[in-house]
Amino acid sequence: MRILAFALASFALFSQQPPKPPDVPANVEATYDVEYSRVGERVAMDIFRPKGDPSAKPAVLLVHGGGFRRGSRVSYHALAIKLAQRGYVAASASYRLSPRSQFPAAVEDVKAAVRFLRANAAKYAIDPAFIGATGGSAGGHLVLMLGLTGDSKVFDGFGPNQEQSAKVQAVVNYYGPTDFTKSYGKSVDAHEVLPLWLGGDLEHERGYHIKSSPINYANPNAAPLLSVHGTEDKYVEHAQSVWLTEKLQAMGAKAELLTLPGAGHGFRGADADKAEAALFAFFDKHLKPASERKILISDHGPKGEIVLMYWPSGREIARYPNGRGHDVQSLPNGNVLFTIGPEKKVVEVDAKGNRVWECCDGLEHPLSAQRLPNGNTLIGDARAGKVIEFDKNGKNVWQYAHEDIANMRMRNSKRTGQNTTLICVEAVAKVIEIDRRGEIVWQWQASGDLKLRRLYQAIRLPNGNTRMTISDPGEVVEVTPKGEIVWSIGGAKMDIQMGWPSGHAEFANGNLLVSDYTGRRLLEVDRQGKIVNQLRMGPRTVASVAVVQ
Repeated sequence: MRILAFALASFALFSQQPPKPPDVPANVEATYDVEYSRVGERVAMDIFRPKGDPSAKPAVLLVHGGGFRRGSRVSYHALAIKLAQRGYVAASASYRLSPRSQFPAAVEDVKAAVRFLRANAAKYAIDPAFIGATGGSAGGHLVLMLGLTGDSKVFDGFGPNQEQSAKVQAVVNYYGPTDFTKSYGKSVDAHEVLPLWLGGDLEHERGYHIKSSPINYANPNAAPLLSVHGTEDKYVEHAQSVWLTEKLQAMGAKAELLTLPGAGHGFRGADADKAEAALFAFFDKHLKPASERKILISDHGPKGEIVLMYWPSGREIARYPNGRGHDVQSLPNGNVLFTIGPEKKVVEVDAKGNRVWECCDGLEHPLSAQRLPNGNTLIGDARAGKVIEFDKNGKNVWQYAHEDIANMRMRNSKRTGQNTTLICVEAVAKVIEIDRRGEIVWQWQASGDLKLRRLYQAIRLPNGNTRMTISDPGEVVEVTPKGEIVWSIGGAKMDIQMGWPSGHAEFANGNLLVSDYTGRRLLEVDRQGKIVNQLRMGPRTVASVAVVQ
């Protein structure tokens, strides 16, 4: 009966002899004994990658088991080869073992291993934004520490490449212990393994048992985690994975548990197949950029940045300072158009953040900006009460001005496919549509308490309807030219609770990306009104969003 490589990792506990390395197929390139750190002793990794493909690929660090005191990186070669055949760079690493090297040496080593992969991303064709980690038993514990401590420097140690991040973007943990204070009496060898690694038993080194337990580092920003654990595990109690999974889920982190009834410490047969399939699916979901989309956000909060990021993971690709501006647009040439409040400017930057265009002198408070199909730029100046169309040279070729939209009463403006302009009069929760003559040809008024309600953004849809975001209560509505609401989320229905939805944009599949400004989160909602993905933004308050073209 077949035993997977990650199962061999745990069985190394019972044997001092490392497993025989498997043959490397013709479509995989292997590089052996790559030193990644030399703190205390030399530690190395073996790297497997698709042969003949120079494009950047996601990477997976594999960490063997063996009770922190034995085991071999060779035990993960078979899985590393499979990962390479699936388009990953897979690195199976050794680390310092007990009793000679005690906690936190092994944790510091795996952190150094991740930093090494990032520092050498170009050499090994790695996409440094997508690095995952997997391991079994002791290796499971170590990759849990990677996923839970993120960019924290607490376990960085003194290894090389300190300028690099040791953060991983996904973790698959096989039966790794999560709370060492509860291991004694529930594990057949905890009384032997843990004193060797922690310098004493629970009675004499309780502090180290607590400090080395992954469950104590659970946090809402932990890397997405899949744990796989058998119910009949005699070495690491199944409950250890349950505790961590439930704690992370309660915090809002992404955590899953695949329980294998009847399976022990190491998987065979059908259990091995299920575990392996789950690992591949999890890494494919969280590490392959093709499965994610790129979006832009305009952070009006204290950080004051435009951020290019992957959705739904939130992995940041680039940042451009916007002085706490409001609007952002993705341009077809890959450039970004956005407003900068303090400068009273609208700028266009290239991928490196270099300004290639800016506009225009005389603006008082530009809140919205839209590059039009004819190459001109539509700018909404909320303080002056003007919506102005500028050509490429900054010449005013059209404008609408009115006192009703002056003195910060206006929020967003958008040109429609009918060459009219939608203007959100935020102060009275109303949208007006202006033609080229400056005449109001259509308007829509939100219901409710107009002292509270604020209408942030309106977009004309290809079907002729108009979609808008409104606050208090937070609501997104789609209305017909007759003003009838034909689709909505939030509001009085309370099917989705939002604070103040501001920017919104549509993905290619028809799902809607919405910024909940005061809720400090981004939501992806399908046409049935169900939340598909959401991302908490921490200190960021996102005014507008854009899907990268």
